[in-house]
Amino acid sequence: MNRRGVCYDVGHVMGINWRPTFDRHVVHRELQIIRDDLHCNAVRIGGRNLKRVVTAAEDALAQGLEVWFSPVLWDRSPDETLAYIVNAATAAERLRRRWPDKVVFVVGGGELTLFMRGIVPGKSLLDRIKNPGFWENAKAGKHNAPLNAFLARTVEAVRSVYHGPLSYASLI
Repeated sequence: MNRRGVCYDVGHVMGINWRPTFDRHVVHRELQIIRDDLHCNAVRIGGRNLKRVVTAAEDALAQGLEVWFSPVLWDRSPDETLAYIVNAATAAERLRRRWPDKVVFVVGGGELTLFMRGIVPGKSLLDRIKNPGFWENAKAGKHNAPLNAFLARTVEAVRSVYHGPLSYASLI
C-alpha cells in the first residue's frame, strides 16, 4: 500500500459547524495544495453535510487523488447513524462508478464508540467520556461486542448499495 494522505474537514458538526463557510474555490485550492505541496496521493474527506463531502470528493478525484469518503454524524442513535451511513454509501457508490479504484468508503467516519449513542452509556460525547467506568471499560474492551454488532449490521446494509473497498476509522 503506497498511500500518502491527510484528513480534510468539510465541516464536522458538534454543537457548531467546525467549518461554517464552504467555498468551492477554497476547497479546490486546498486539495491542490494537499496534492502538490504535501505530495499526497490520497485524502480522507470527512464531515456531516453529504453534499459538501461529495463536492470535495469530486474535486479531489478530478485532481487525481484517491478519496477515502468519510461521512461523520455525531451523537445520534444507532438507527439514525445507520440510515445516514447507508445514504452516504449510496453517494460514494456514484463516485466509485465514475472513478473506479479511487474511492474507499469509511464506515463510521470517526470512532463510533465515542461519537455514536448506544455503544457506551451517555447521551453526548462528554457524557460518555465523563462516565466513571468509561476508561476502565474501554481498556477492558467492553465496547467491542456492541461496536462489532453495529459494524456487522452496517456493513451488510452498506454492501447493498456500495461495491468498493470499505474501511473503519478508530481511535480506541
